[in-house]
Amino acid sequence: MSHRSETVRDNRISVVIIAQDDETRIGNAIISCKSFADEIIVIDGGSKDATVSVSEQLGCRVYSNPWPGYAKQRIYGSDRAAYDWIFVIDTDEVVNASLAVAIQELKGHLSDKSKAYAVLRIGDFLGSWMGKGERLVRLYNRTEIQYRDSLVHETPDVANDQVLELPGVLWHYGFRSIHDHIQRFNKYTDLEAQGAAAMGKRFNMLRMIVRPPLRFVQKYMFHGLYKKGIPGLAVSVFWAIYEFLVCLKQYELLLVKKKLIHSKEESIKEGNAYAIQQ
Repeated sequence: MSHRSETVRDNRISVVIIAQDDETRIGNAIISCKSFADEIIVIDGGSKDATVSVSEQLGCRVYSNPWPGYAKQRIYGSDRAAYDWIFVIDTDEVVNASLAVAIQELKGHLSDKSKAYAVLRIGDFLGSWMGKGERLVRLYNRTEIQYRDSLVHETPDVANDQVLELPGVLWHYGFRSIHDHIQRFNKYTDLEAQGAAAMGKRFNMLRMIVRPPLRFVQKYMFHGLYKKGIPGLAVSVFWAIYEFLVCLKQYELLLVKKKLIHSKEESIKEGNAYAIQQ
């Protein structure tokens, strides 16, 4: 076998999708990766709908793993991939044609395993595509890079100067309804506050006052969401609320912790008093 063919073989890509109860959208995510994927594996957290059968019908290898958290589920998936280069996509995302071509063309040149590749993800809200999007690392080599074990907003652990950008767009069809959006915000802010507490980050009153309006201005003005009418205004407000809720939930966790400590101190005092009486 020639050196060139060996290099190409080593550059095969495993697409890894973590999924749960998303039968209506996972098919589009899978199909959008077919042109560049050498395999597609789905890690299912316990779906009760047809997510697993849809994935299998489209040729994916499916593993079942009870939900352990976002980062742990992604790590579980990368560990079961056949190939070292991992492309991550969610069930509500679609690779556009330009991005698919870019990844296919890149496969012959993946010589530096310490490099990772970011894609531009643009999300929808109330029927409109929102702003400039965000750059997210989605292609990496698992022999050099793995996911940080965080509760939410998990990302591969790689330095910024090791990240290259790919052309094209990853479309994020994340919006289902306002009700669903609020539920997910509540879930994500819970996880982010818990993660901050676990890392020993202290509640900061100034942060709670300053960050929400700054986030609104960033999204509405600098990211151009003022051009998107009511959907843009709503997304900007939601981001401000998100920042406020994370801080407020950190404060709540602090109160809970202090209450537990106080309860233990009272129990010790009561125990000591009882011992003296005896």
